[in-house]
Amino acid sequence: MPIEEVCDSVSAEDDAKKGPDVPFLLEECVKEKVPWKEVLKKKVGKKCSCSSARVKALVIDSIPIVKWLPRYQFKDWIIGDAMSGLIVGILLVPQSIAYSLLAEQDPIYGLYTSFFASIIYTLLGTSRHISVGIFGVLCLLVGQVVDRELTLAGYPSDTNQTTLVNVDNSTGPICDRSCYAVMVAATLTFTAGVYQVLMGLLQVGFVAVYLSDSLLSGFATGASLTILTSQIKYFLGLHLPRVQGWGSLIKTWISLFKNLGHTNLCDLVTSVLCLLVLVPTKELNDRFKAKLKAPIPFELFVVIAATLASHFGQFEETYGSDVSGNIPTGFMPPQLPNWSLIPNIAVDAFSIAIVGFAITVSLSEMFAKKHGYMVDPNQEMYAIGFCNIIPSFFRCFTTSAALTKTLVKESTGCQTQISGLVTALVLLLVLLVIAPAFYSLQKCVLAVIIVVNLRGALRKFGDIPQMWRVNRLDTIIWLITMATSALVNTELGLLVGVLVSAFCVLGRTQSAQVRQLGQAGDRELFEDLASYKGLQSQAGVAVFRYEAPIYYANQALFKKSLYRNVGLDPLKEKARRRKLDKQRNQKQDGEDKKQEMDVSTNVYLLQLNSLHTLVIDCSPVLFLDTAGVNALKEVCKGYKELGVNVLLARCNTSVIDSLQRGGYYDQKKGIKDIQFHTLSDAVSYAQSLKSQNGDCDTVV
Repeated sequence: MPIEEVCDSVSAEDDAKKGPDVPFLLEECVKEKVPWKEVLKKKVGKKCSCSSARVKALVIDSIPIVKWLPRYQFKDWIIGDAMSGLIVGILLVPQSIAYSLLAEQDPIYGLYTSFFASIIYTLLGTSRHISVGIFGVLCLLVGQVVDRELTLAGYPSDTNQTTLVNVDNSTGPICDRSCYAVMVAATLTFTAGVYQVLMGLLQVGFVAVYLSDSLLSGFATGASLTILTSQIKYFLGLHLPRVQGWGSLIKTWISLFKNLGHTNLCDLVTSVLCLLVLVPTKELNDRFKAKLKAPIPFELFVVIAATLASHFGQFEETYGSDVSGNIPTGFMPPQLPNWSLIPNIAVDAFSIAIVGFAITVSLSEMFAKKHGYMVDPNQEMYAIGFCNIIPSFFRCFTTSAALTKTLVKESTGCQTQISGLVTALVLLLVLLVIAPAFYSLQKCVLAVIIVVNLRGALRKFGDIPQMWRVNRLDTIIWLITMATSALVNTELGLLVGVLVSAFCVLGRTQSAQVRQLGQAGDRELFEDLASYKGLQSQAGVAVFRYEAPIYYANQALFKKSLYRNVGLDPLKEKARRRKLDKQRNQKQDGEDKKQEMDVSTNVYLLQLNSLHTLVIDCSPVLFLDTAGVNALKEVCKGYKELGVNVLLARCNTSVIDSLQRGGYYDQKKGIKDIQFHTLSDAVSYAQSLKSQNGDCDTVV
């Protein structure tokens, strides 16, 4: 006999012995259990070991510039880095001065902040492209805290007042309003930086994944509306206190309308002229950015022209325009934070720390994917943390990555963070030489620069219809976060956005449904009968899939959905039978009693004759908790009493372990040794069962 025929006959004999009722089995690997003490000892020893190689690796990981600077390709990269650093530095000069206004700080401190942040991130950051410095949303949050603390400390709301107040600080100064505002901002920045470094030490960089793009976008847009509203008073030249508390946006607009009669015409005309120049020129920059090697710094041109006009026209003396005032040169000696303020601003600092880190990591990962390299979220946490801690001693305020400047940096040929050092050199030149020249610059011009840079966030309102078509749930998260941030409270908007996102994720598991599956011909392919045509169901066997984990929050929904799709609820069926039995016992007439019993039996058998086995596809079930295991046990027990077998198929190892620990199996019968790795095996096993109403052999 030929070898092929011998092999065929052997294979046929094996198949005959095996039969369709014996599923294919995989032998599980025996997992070696290591005592937790040994695991802990090993990890502690690894972390605490000290060697020259470990010290070197620790330094390289902590200061990434040590790793990439020796490999810097000077000839290929220096031109792009120098160009991008120069352009970003030029753009940062007017923006740093402008955003100081938003943070309730003097202009010089915005320049300090951008200078120190550029240097520190160059040393510690892992992204090659992002620009770290002043960011509008964080400036708004800082300004709100500063204004609140100034009010609590008893300073007058008018920013021109210089009332002196004793401040309990280690340095013991007597501060005017400006000095105390700087102290509050620096302490807030220090505390936020400490939070970020602690989160880095605890390796919690993963928290950024819980802040979705729709949440961050909605938060930024809502904050942008608040920023826009806060700058209108400078447009009009009004001296109004910043409104605190919930609903500040609406209250601010009411206050603005009440005080329109006090508008400074000089500031209003200047604001309109600057808007008429900056808005079209910004649009031209955006439209022709592909053709331009670098964006034209129209903001700087406007600042220079407005400063000259204000100086020679004597706008402050003649028309009472509010100007930037004296901007000193050089650096001030370092100063410790005011430790007594930390309890007051600890909660605010935490929200600022989360926002700053989330924005920085989101931007760094976005540009890393675009250019094909990796960033370390935990190292980014360290980097942005020290960008806040160290500058806080030099009276700086909170920083993070900024999208607009990062896009400019990338589009002008940036290759590494050497461009950040070039930006720092530009700012250093301004700090040492040029800063006093901006004395006559009107604050309304700075407000116009802030508002014009909000265009990108405000354009999101035009994208709402497209967002709704793409994903309605994300749009709802965006709308709720935006509305809460703008109309209620900025910090509360972030918290509400996180909670809404979490409830939406939870809601998706709550809205999951049991789907009845059919087989596609002879293939081992089972899909939803309601979604595809031509699928076939097996006689006496129903296959269902639940597309979510089964846990305490949705176990009741799982059972309800399963019973509804099967068409037979064990609890209701048993209750119906008990009711009929009670009615039969109350009948005295023998013939009536026999007739009623026959009707009940016929109804019950009609429901079960078409179904003897229920197969549950557990492939989408990622995990089970105790409530989930108990739900499956209840389903099995309920159908067992009605003579319906329940089989579980395609369970992952985590689910199998949960079932074993939860006592789902009957250990005496050894059912746990049978596992259905495919739906075809489960269906074949179900069809081979001899009795339709026998015992419920539940297997995995």
